Amino acid sequence: MSKLDRRIVITGLGVVSPIGCCADSLWQSLEQGSSGIGPLQRVPPDHLKSKVAGEALGFSGSIDDFGELDKKTKRSLKKGLKLMCREIQMGVAAAQLALSDSQLSPEVYDAHRIGTMFGSDYIITEPTEFIRSVKNCLDENHQFDVNQWGERGISQVEPLWLLKYLPNMPASHVAIYNDLRGPSNSLTVREASANLAVAEAATIIGRDIADYMVVGATGSRIHLLRTLHVSLQESLADASDPRYGNQPERASRPFDKDRGGMVLGEGAGSVILESLETAQSRGAEILGEVIGYGSTSVADRAGVADYQQAFKNVLTRVLESAEITPAELGHINTHGLGTLRCDREEALAIREIVGEQVPLVSLKGHMGNLGAGSGLVEMNASLLSLKQGKLFRALNYDTPDPDCPVNLVTEGDVDPGKVFINLSMSMQGQASAVAIRKFQ
Repeated sequence: MSKLDRRIVITGLGVVSPIGCCADSLWQSLEQGSSGIGPLQRVPPDHLKSKVAGEALGFSGSIDDFGELDKKTKRSLKKGLKLMCREIQMGVAAAQLALSDSQLSPEVYDAHRIGTMFGSDYIITEPTEFIRSVKNCLDENHQFDVNQWGERGISQVEPLWLLKYLPNMPASHVAIYNDLRGPSNSLTVREASANLAVAEAATIIGRDIADYMVVGATGSRIHLLRTLHVSLQESLADASDPRYGNQPERASRPFDKDRGGMVLGEGAGSVILESLETAQSRGAEILGEVIGYGSTSVADRAGVADYQQAFKNVLTRVLESAEITPAELGHINTHGLGTLRCDREEALAIREIVGEQVPLVSLKGHMGNLGAGSGLVEMNASLLSLKQGKLFRALNYDTPDPDCPVNLVTEGDVDPGKVFINLSMSMQGQASAVAIRKFQ
């Protein structure tokens, strides 16, 4: 991150998650130590190893989930919901909640000076989109005849079906429904996307290309096909493991010796970034200031990620970018995936770069892995900790792992400090981090 000509602050939050669908409910769940992980409901679990998930059950996809809206926006958005799959709906809802929280409206901003930046996973079409098309191509033996697809199948596909699943659509919808005519971009770097979206948006404002940016990220591991992909590719926790006592809420155990893998999740988060001068001129509540960021990707020629080196690289870069020392850190919001290898390598990297004294927090024990959405929900949690003056405790950290040295927060009322780092990692070894300071 090069030195910017302007200071960039955060003035609004929005969240859709398994432990709350607004900032207040998120903080209440964290303060109470509540878990959003339970039996998997939205995908048939019969043939899956893991039958638990962190589902955003409080999000129905109705217009009421999108916060306070003026009549025109509410009417237009309600019509547009049918062109959004669940992941996109969650992302748009989080952004609308952040806009409302920041009290930003067309009366406040110049439409040409406010943009959107969104991170997401790749978004998979629901198989049900093609039921009519496939049925129309069955032969007399009820077998699918591919030769009929061009003439009889494709004509039965909804003309706008693809718009429901394109990963650039969250940013597009937010820009269209709020008349945001500034810079717009979409990043698909899996779990690393959220921090990268914040970093790019901060750079845009810092270079005076815009005054405000609506930044969000949305993701899901809960989907008929995506869940199958994850089950085949990644290490998942099994709640039926006797160590967890058949209790779904105990399955996600970041950094614990008895961790057995990650838990499926879904959700989205958003923040409003703006220049310090615009925030102060309109009397906005300032929740934090973006002071640095870092990114890296480390894998061998076979594509196997080196998590430890990636975590080391990104921590070094974010500290340099923010021009701070480890002694100035109040806490780190860890990736804390819950797998044996990733947690161990993250812990070793943190110890090497920042030492053993910095408090660490982890949200995935509360909600599982939300994919691209995780990073911004986690950032929201740390921003709320700065506001409340205390950190939340990690769930399910019962037995320390000698091979995984961490100073994990397990008690309430720990001081969050004045600076935190938000840390994320993809399965492919793409790491990202953002440093945020309490505004003063």
